[in-house]
Amino acid sequence: MKISSLAEKIYAAVRLIPRGKVASYSQIAALMGNCNLRRYVGNALHKNPSNEITPCHRVVNAKGACSGSFAFGGSDVQRQKLEAEGVTFGPDGFVDLTKHGITRDDFEMMSADLHKLEIQENPLFPAFPNLL
Repeated sequence: MKISSLAEKIYAAVRLIPRGKVASYSQIAALMGNCNLRRYVGNALHKNPSNEITPCHRVVNAKGACSGSFAFGGSDVQRQKLEAEGVTFGPDGFVDLTKHGITRDDFEMMSADLHKLEIQENPLFPAFPNLL
């Protein structure tokens, strides 16, 4: 699957977040190549066409807080989905990012996987991908 839009790339990145872990809007934006796209990431996830395919509940803010306007039922539903995956919360109600935040290794693996999706050209004719 070649990724054709920024929103599709965001959804692809979110699908790469391991079960039981979370990423921040800024981390997903960084995977897009621009940390300043965090609001765009939030907007795209709010419009997520299917939480069954793209687990947007795995994206939280930089402090580990659930979204107050989680697109599929509010922050309580987001928390329930995360807890069902084994994610724990501190007494402040935020995700314990030291346990459940994506690691540098996770980030690098996600970045590499996204790159593979982006460069799916014809291996025989990389300069002329539409010839076959």
